[in-house]
Amino acid sequence: MHSSAKKYLRRLIADEINALPAEYIEASNQGLFLKVLLLREFIDARSIMIYHSVKREPDTLGIARAALSMGKTVSFPLCFKEGLMQARAVRDLAELRPSVLGIPAPPESAPLVNPDDLDLIVVPAITYDKNGYRLGYGGGYYDRYLSLTSAFSLGLARERMVRDDLPREPHDVAVRCLMTESGGVLFA
Repeated sequence: MHSSAKKYLRRLIADEINALPAEYIEASNQGLFLKVLLLREFIDARSIMIYHSVKREPDTLGIARAALSMGKTVSFPLCFKEGLMQARAVRDLAELRPSVLGIPAPPESAPLVNPDDLDLIVVPAITYDKNGYRLGYGGGYYDRYLSLTSAFSLGLARERMVRDDLPREPHDVAVRCLMTESGGVLFA
């Protein structure tokens, strides 16, 4: 799909997300939190990478706090130019600071976590389709990173926003599990 068409689709979906009632957002966040905490791959994971949710994205901070309290190694992405990203571990969410993209990220001094040492990666998206493919923000950071690791990839989406199908390109990588507030779907 041409980048201008994807850009239009991103804008269209962003408008739909902004139109969702606040009560639904709150209920969806609570449902996602509970579903993730019961997910076997989350329970068994020793080391996770999770993104810092912004705006009306599914809330990830409660999940990160729970993982920290369970003694898991919790990493957040640190993004660089050319679409490169690293997992950097934090002990407290207060270590996160706004990055070049405006999204809170760990400092460069935070410990580097090798992609092979991650058990679970929570992958951000504007939305997902029913096959686990995502419409991202256009930087390609996660598609590149997911090709470097065998970690279990988990997408979070609001039930009302999941599409039947999204445009995809050869380099797109589907998540292994898509979780909504009403449950999860495992893929191969």
